[in-house]
Amino acid sequence: MVELTVKKVLNNNVLIADHLNYGEVIVIGNGIGFNRKKGDELSAEAIEKLFVLTNEREQTNYLKLLPFIEDKTQKVIISAVELIKQKMQSPLYEHIHVAFTDHLLFAINRIKNGLELGNPFLMETKTLYPEEYTIALEVVNLINHQLNLSLPEGEAGFIALHIHSAVTNKNISEVNQYNQLISRLIDMVEEKFQFTIDKESIDYMRLVRHLRFTIERVKNEEIVKEPEKIALLLKNEYPVCYNLSWKLIKVMQQALQKPIYDAEAVYLTMHLQRLQNKHE
Repeated sequence: MVELTVKKVLNNNVLIADHLNYGEVIVIGNGIGFNRKKGDELSAEAIEKLFVLTNEREQTNYLKLLPFIEDKTQKVIISAVELIKQKMQSPLYEHIHVAFTDHLLFAINRIKNGLELGNPFLMETKTLYPEEYTIALEVVNLINHQLNLSLPEGEAGFIALHIHSAVTNKNISEVNQYNQLISRLIDMVEEKFQFTIDKESIDYMRLVRHLRFTIERVKNEEIVKEPEKIALLLKNEYPVCYNLSWKLIKVMQQALQKPIYDAEAVYLTMHLQRLQNKHE
């Protein structure tokens, strides 16, 4: 039994089809719409590497983008999504097609108009999502080569967030919010210690990852037990770091709108003390 029949061809790479199980869907694929007409059957071989948007809101949003996508650009974006899926070896939530496409269109237009947007959270992104960032660099190289552009390294940071969003099914604004929060916390540490942390150092990587895992624990309301003896020792021996850790905790608590266990301040104090020792 045929699973897909063409309902409407939108362009060479996108068509609307009737699916046996899902009803009306948008099918995206390199050349899938070429020489097709209404009522044509799509074989399993033809749709093996295609993306199917089944969410009605995603369908609507993607259709709104289509008039602004040149055929060559769309082929490259499709190739980029396929590259991400292959490299991540993980299913991608379908919202990547809308969010990622919309972002790339905006980025490409900026570069063509000579406008380069800086990425203030690039180092945090590289540290938090190294796998996604490595793949994002490949995506940037693909786009630059195929479209003869010069997307900057900072763009790989933005793309890495989209990749992480597509794998974890987190909204891109939520992912970006955590990056901004971590960047703010790092700024507070540097201001208090009065030195700039080497963003390529292992100490920076450890601190950023610790903050990320703290945020995840708070968000998931995980219980963290407080080692009382260590807490008392750190409070007495390292009051500057201990007080700073509590300031950071309060900022996280306000941003996440969730309670934070006292034990988090203990573990954060140890990271801060190690960082401070390296610069004394």
